[in-house]
Amino acid sequence: MKILIVDDEKDVEMLFRQKFRKEVKSGMLELAFAFSGEEALQVLGSEHPPKVVYVFSDINMPGMNGLELLDNIKQQFPHIQVSMISAYGDLQNYEKAMESGAKEFFTKPIDFTTLKAEVNKLIERHN
Repeated sequence: MKILIVDDEKDVEMLFRQKFRKEVKSGMLELAFAFSGEEALQVLGSEHPPKVVYVFSDINMPGMNGLELLDNIKQQFPHIQVSMISAYGDLQNYEKAMESGAKEFFTKPIDFTTLKAEVNKLIERHN
């Protein structure tokens, strides 16, 4: 199962690779990374159909923000689930994300116990 993590902070890649090391090593999970909303759409559009089944995206990014990316993904790839990540747990972003079809909303610092539980549910459903 392939997931895409979208965040303009490059150190997020190392963090996700560390936290999901066992799942990746066992072949249960493949991680892909994009560092902007535009790059995320390029990754999703590069495979037909996309192998990505889940996207975790930061909200606050330069250029296309995460909420705009969510709208684009839901229009172009409605079968892909998207969860949003924000450094700010503000109600306005939460409501907009959920109204736009986000599955979950995580705040930074990310609770990887909750996130891993979500990913493990996806892996079980996908297999």
